[in-house]
Amino acid sequence: MGESVSIPVQLAWFVATVLFITALRQLSSPVKARKGIWVAGAGMVLALGSMLFHPELTANHGLILIAVISGALLSIVHARRVDMTRMPQMIALYNGLGGLAAAGVATLVLLHVSRYGAAPKALATLGALIGCVAFAGSIFAFLRLNGFFNSEQGFAKRQVAYLANGALVMLLGLILATSSTAHPVLLLVFVALAMSFGVLMTLPTSAADMPVLISFYNALTGLAVAFDGFVIDNPAMVVAGTIVFAAGSLLTRLMARAVNRRLSEIMYSGFGMSTDEDGAQARKDHVNTIDSRDAAVDMAYARRVVIVPGYGMATAQAQHKLRELTQLLDERGVETSFAIHPVAGRMPGHMNVLLAEAGVPYEKIQDLSQINAEFSEVDVAMVVGANDIVNPAALVDSESPLFGMPILEVDNAKRVIVLKRGDGTGYAGVENPLLFAPVTRVLFGDARESVQDLIMSIKSLD
Repeated sequence: MGESVSIPVQLAWFVATVLFITALRQLSSPVKARKGIWVAGAGMVLALGSMLFHPELTANHGLILIAVISGALLSIVHARRVDMTRMPQMIALYNGLGGLAAAGVATLVLLHVSRYGAAPKALATLGALIGCVAFAGSIFAFLRLNGFFNSEQGFAKRQVAYLANGALVMLLGLILATSSTAHPVLLLVFVALAMSFGVLMTLPTSAADMPVLISFYNALTGLAVAFDGFVIDNPAMVVAGTIVFAAGSLLTRLMARAVNRRLSEIMYSGFGMSTDEDGAQARKDHVNTIDSRDAAVDMAYARRVVIVPGYGMATAQAQHKLRELTQLLDERGVETSFAIHPVAGRMPGHMNVLLAEAGVPYEKIQDLSQINAEFSEVDVAMVVGANDIVNPAALVDSESPLFGMPILEVDNAKRVIVLKRGDGTGYAGVENPLLFAPVTRVLFGDARESVQDLIMSIKSLD
């Protein structure tokens, strides 16, 4: 491609690449994650700044700076205003925008296709396809998480439309990749069909599985960026995209394994589409309830208490009160900890982030593999706004949509206290037998207010 890149620019790309790799390493540890974000940001600033000195970039420097600065300011303002409970939506939105940017770069290449050889054209076509799919799928996931679509969407002969759309996209992509001249109209149709393909991919996915799908689309965005980097001969983009693709793919695999399901099942099975809310309502009278005073006594005089947070904790913003509650119990000599399921909340690490924000020490957080063998020794397991990840049906009911998914086996504890706002089912739309178990007591109400009542009741015991 054109003029050779100067040594300072190449050096800047190299340093940016090192920073990206270093940041990924630091992001693997909660202790170093904050520093890793800053390191990654420094690498991105360096990579973007070096592009202004690329020999083929001879015009529009002002417009580029305006776009970069405007985007940075808008994202800073938006990120500061987003509640921690809505972090998954922000992740889906920004990942979608990343896919759109990657698709935009590939599309510009295809508009000037006569300048490129066969391999760059093929990679640009793949980059445009994958970027559009990641964008449309992520935005649809964003809308689902925001409640615009409350159930899995479907229509008659959806599979036929999916296959026809995919075949047509592949045919148009082949034409674009092998053509020596630009076809703007054909390219526009290709982009539109690729985006519709992304929506069709997302339609049958259960809301409970949306975090896994967002991780998958994150991997696709990284792959599209890597392809773009090959096409425009930018090593920093290649490395950054490859890192995102590898990390996203690994995370997707780990999350799928955490729920004991293949990615194909998550994306195409329509898991959790049927609900039985009337059945849950009919059994409401059989739930054993408890008041905050009795729950406080159970916890205050327990030897060991384990708290299992879920999305309900995030919605109620109860993490700070839970931290205060555990500190109060610690002072009384009660051993406290938190048990985190890999897919608790609406994104990987959602609960970890919220607990870290509240100042919960990392050593007090246990994952599924650590805690399940110990629940029989736990005096009180308190479930805060979680449902599917503690549902015993996943282990014993082959007819349950959750069957086969590893859960936190809180039903093995001596006493289970469930903090629950209402009588509805969880995110997967599946009734939870745990609520009706003999060892379980349900404390209805807003999680934050309920935990505050527990704190006041424990204090009154002194």
